[in-house]
Amino acid sequence: MFSKLTITTSTENYSQQIKQIKEKLNNADAVIIGAGAGLSTSAGLTYSGERFYKYFSDFAEKYGITDMYSGGFYPFPSEEIFWAWWSRHIYYNRYIDAPIPVYNNLLKIIQNKNYFVLTTNVDHQFQKAGFDKERLFYTQGDYGLFQCSVPCHNKTYDNQELILKMVSEQKNMQIPSELIPHCPVCGKPMTTNLRADNKFVEDEGWHKTAQRYNAFVEKNKNKNILYLELGVGANTPVIIKYPFWQLTALNKNAFYVCVNLGESYCPDEIVERAICINADIGKVLNDLIYL
Repeated sequence: MFSKLTITTSTENYSQQIKQIKEKLNNADAVIIGAGAGLSTSAGLTYSGERFYKYFSDFAEKYGITDMYSGGFYPFPSEEIFWAWWSRHIYYNRYIDAPIPVYNNLLKIIQNKNYFVLTTNVDHQFQKAGFDKERLFYTQGDYGLFQCSVPCHNKTYDNQELILKMVSEQKNMQIPSELIPHCPVCGKPMTTNLRADNKFVEDEGWHKTAQRYNAFVEKNKNKNILYLELGVGANTPVIIKYPFWQLTALNKNAFYVCVNLGESYCPDEIVERAICINADIGKVLNDLIYL
């Protein structure tokens, strides 16, 4: 559908872009936010560097793991070690507040708007910041949920109590064996509710939220709508980026904004109705409030 991508180095200066985004937000009948990993990175939930070594230096030393992302694929030698890693990973990326109030600032900007959030993030930071849970679609799962690893049934389970026990009771990178989670139906190991393969469980809540999101898109697709894409990379563009481009192209009243440090671009077909900013999302949101 799109012939060429424009890696945008706009001729407009930054303050003009911020002013125009403010104007689009103020005049929009609806706002759809598409959020990727870059939004949480801007909020301080980084998976490498100082933060990784602060929480996983023992795993780094023993197993040579260099960041949280790659550690999630490491073939740990036992379930006790596997869940020592994952309980820490989940705790520090799901059950604590983000170090920088980027999500809170985003809410300040859109809380009085007719909005919906589509996100590939699994860290629950939208709800922790106070976003309406009825307006959030977590397409790729939630660190706060377990599912059967088979899976033998399409249901998910809240894991907060067990994760906190795993974190508090682990020693030498191992949790007590009795804390290893098993499916209450078939007895097989539980796993995280993350879309990594075709075993991902889309439970009843997932499908209800998908219906709400699709209904919101359908209701507003021809209106004065702003597609606000924040921190979406090229790993899974078919979930947010490509649909946002297509919906913008099909509606002459739509406008597309992309904010992403290092990956800010759009197709030529919508460049006249788009702003792409290559900058830290936290700075842009802060400027939208105060500039």
